Amino acid sequence: MDLLALRYFQTVARLESMTQAAARLQISQPALSKMIGNLEKELTVRLFDRRGKYIRLNGYGERFLARVDEALRSLEDGRQELLDLAERPTGTVTILNHVGSYLLPDIIAGFRERHPDTQFRVVQHSEDLPSAPAFDLCIASAPFRIPGTVSSMLLTEEVRLAVPEDHRLAGRASVRLSELAEDGFISLKRGKLLRDATDALCQAAGFTPQISYECDDPSMVRSLIRAGLGIAFIPAVTWGGSQGAAVTLLPLEDPAITRTLEISWYPDRYMTKAAKTFKAYVQSYYSDLVRAAGAR
Repeated sequence: MDLLALRYFQTVARLESMTQAAARLQISQPALSKMIGNLEKELTVRLFDRRGKYIRLNGYGERFLARVDEALRSLEDGRQELLDLAERPTGTVTILNHVGSYLLPDIIAGFRERHPDTQFRVVQHSEDLPSAPAFDLCIASAPFRIPGTVSSMLLTEEVRLAVPEDHRLAGRASVRLSELAEDGFISLKRGKLLRDATDALCQAAGFTPQISYECDDPSMVRSLIRAGLGIAFIPAVTWGGSQGAAVTLLPLEDPAITRTLEISWYPDRYMTKAAKTFKAYVQSYYSDLVRAAGAR
C-alpha cells in the first residue's frame, strides 16, 4: 500500500473535496482522483460516497481514516525517535494552549535562549488541530482534559478582583462577592472555564453579574479594565503582572476563588527530546513563578 496514497487519502477525507485537496497537495485534480480510485480498488471497497462533483466520507472511509491516522502518527513517532537516537532532533514542539497565553511568549523565548534550534507550533483551540492527537503538550486549567492524556499540575492560583485605580473599592484590603451586584463586569465569553466558574459563584452569592463587555481575548479584558470600563476576575499569578499600575487586584472573600493549571500529554505517544526538555522547562518556569508570587 503506497504511503503517499495514504497521505493523500487523509487530506481528501479531512476536506471532503477533491478540488480543495488537490490545491492543498499541489497536484492536479485528475491525478488525485486516480490515486484515490486506485486505493479503493486495492481495498476492494469505496471509501467515499460520490454525488456529482461532491464526495463524502462513508462508513468504510471513516474506519479506514482512523487506522491511517494511527499508522501515520506511528511512522512520524518512529522518525522522530530515530532522529533523537542519532542526536539530530528536528526540535519542533506543538503546544495546545488554553490558558496562560500572556506567559507563553516569555516561556518560549527563555527556552530558545538555551535551545535555539527548537521550533514551536502554538495552537490556541483544539478545534484548530487537524486530528487528535496532533500536539505534544497541552496547557489548560482543570477540569479540562483531553481523553487519553495524563497531566501534571503546574500551579494553583487565587482569582482576584481587578478594578481600575479610581474605583470605589480600589483602597480596600479585600471584597465580598455580594458587594459587586451593581458593578459592570468585563468578561471572557461563556464556555471559558474561568467565566463559567465565576458566574456560578456570583449566582451563589445572590446575583447575576452585569456583563458590560464580553470578548474572547484575555489581553482585551485587561485593556478594558485599564481604560476604566469595568471590573473583572483576574487569575493572580498568570495574569497578575500584566495589568500595570492602572489596575488594582483585590483578594476575594466569602468565598475565595482558585484555579489549577495543568500540563498534559499522551503517554502512549513517543515524545521527542525537544518536547521532553520543554515540558521540564515549563514545569520549572511555573515553579519559579509560584515561589516569586509567594515572596511578594
